Amino acid sequence: MTDTTTHTGTVEHIDPHALVIEANVRPSAPLTAAFVQSIRENGVLTPVLARRDENGNVLVRAGQRRTLAAREAGATTIPVYIVDADEATAERIIQQMVENDQREALTDGDRAAAFQQLAFEGMSVTAIAKRTATKPKDVKTALAVAENAVAASAIHEHPLTLDQAAVLIEFDDDATRAQLIEVATSNPAQFTHAAQRARDERTRAKVKADAEADLTARGYTILDHEVYYGDSGHTNIRELRTQDGERVNVEDIESVDGRAAYVRVPWNGDAQVVYYLSDPKAAGFRKEGASAAGPMTDEQKAERRTLIANNKAWASAEVVRREWLTTLLSRKTLPKDAAAVVATGLTVHRQAVSLATRDGNTLAHELLGIDRGGYWEADKLAALVEQTPGKAQHVALAVVLGAIENVTSKQTWRHPSPTDRAYFTQLAAWGYGLSEVEQIVTTANEDTTADYAEDFDDTDDE
Repeated sequence: MTDTTTHTGTVEHIDPHALVIEANVRPSAPLTAAFVQSIRENGVLTPVLARRDENGNVLVRAGQRRTLAAREAGATTIPVYIVDADEATAERIIQQMVENDQREALTDGDRAAAFQQLAFEGMSVTAIAKRTATKPKDVKTALAVAENAVAASAIHEHPLTLDQAAVLIEFDDDATRAQLIEVATSNPAQFTHAAQRARDERTRAKVKADAEADLTARGYTILDHEVYYGDSGHTNIRELRTQDGERVNVEDIESVDGRAAYVRVPWNGDAQVVYYLSDPKAAGFRKEGASAAGPMTDEQKAERRTLIANNKAWASAEVVRREWLTTLLSRKTLPKDAAAVVATGLTVHRQAVSLATRDGNTLAHELLGIDRGGYWEADKLAALVEQTPGKAQHVALAVVLGAIENVTSKQTWRHPSPTDRAYFTQLAAWGYGLSEVEQIVTTANEDTTADYAEDFDDTDDE
């Protein structure tokens, strides 16, 4: 931002202890030992900006850190550039933001606090954005962070970005917030994926709680874990038959004592209920069809937990990935190798493109932000190219990306093919941050790819 305001004044050498530090844009002024030592050896080389009030006090407007460091270093005087200025708080804050950014970049926490002060002074989001050369969206995010106690505290205590701190506002449990802060500070490239997983887990928890409340009202005991074949205590009704040899269903146990249920919410977000009885014989049922293999081993249970966790992680990563692709396709300029990727898509991925095209390539429309319309309507992708020829390559790339995305699923990480590896490697080359489960696809090879599903019925995967 260019400041065209002209300040005229004089330089005076003043005892730093005699200076008064005005309310500053920085909530604090961190002093490093190296900075204080530099002041001690070289003095304050750049004058502090100040004004003199009606009582003769010299008030520091910009140069808080230099003033405090000079005091600590024992300097007797420092140069102070005194200008005539009004009392306008907003103007002072903006001057300080510009001066601080030129010397030592403000943290996002400092910036959020400054924007909040400006808002308190009556400046609108638009005015703040214009005066500070900041995007209105970023100003709104900063104000939201500053006004939320948890987010404001986190951004000052940890090296978070405004966007990361804003995500914390979405969650009301300390454990999730702590986990997100840990990811943001230790592995920031994974923060977007971690945030989406947290959102999805919250949604699944709500679905699970609602289903369990309904079952409790119907007289079921809610189990906190799934009971596997061969485990004692409860029997899955899939193993039970009536005296007439019919399979036992939910309606048969609605009034039976000892009925229990376990609710699981798979990667697709729908509640699945597994029903059990504690004493089938007393209820008049007979057991049949138990697994000959007996109960699952600890190793099998661990593999199943990995399978379930990765399936859920894949669903969350899919949301992040497609949002990223939408942003990629919204750019004015596509990656330099976009044409080559389109050509590869039309050849190597021709079956996926053919399948998606036959069904109208819904994902291509979604990635471009276009409503596909009815089945019998004219193709809106063609209309976009006709209306905006410069978007032809964007449409071609969307067709390819949408087609490839259409055939990705949880099976992709479990059985990655060479084309899967090539696709996700290409996304990474374009700057997409692969989640941990997506990295399985790019690092696997035909000899070492783990078949996580071979011991489990695919319909039971969570």
